[in-house]
Amino acid sequence: MIKSSALILILVISTVSSLDAAAYKGQKVYVESCKVCHGGGQAMAVSKDIRTWEKIMNKKGERLADIHLSSKKAEASWSYFNDHKFTKDAKHLEDFLVDYAKDSGNVPACN
Repeated sequence: MIKSSALILILVISTVSSLDAAAYKGQKVYVESCKVCHGGGQAMAVSKDIRTWEKIMNKKGERLADIHLSSKKAEASWSYFNDHKFTKDAKHLEDFLVDYAKDSGNVPACN
């Protein structure tokens, strides 16, 4: 009984830690790829609620890519959104944006 309880506790702790790691990775992606045009991550993340970010980031960020690729003002980012790197980063970016959305109650530590 004690062994199974300890195993469950370890699994829960590792799961929670991996969720935080994805948001941290998303914040890093934001800083490296988005901050130049959009400014600090906190301001961007709180610009929308959780549900809106989930819709925008659905299907590996397809809608976010479409928004940028259809805007002449975002031309500098077109190569990123057409690259495999974006689809690889999209889940982490979504975790960051959702975790720090305006209705999440969370505030990122750094921008």
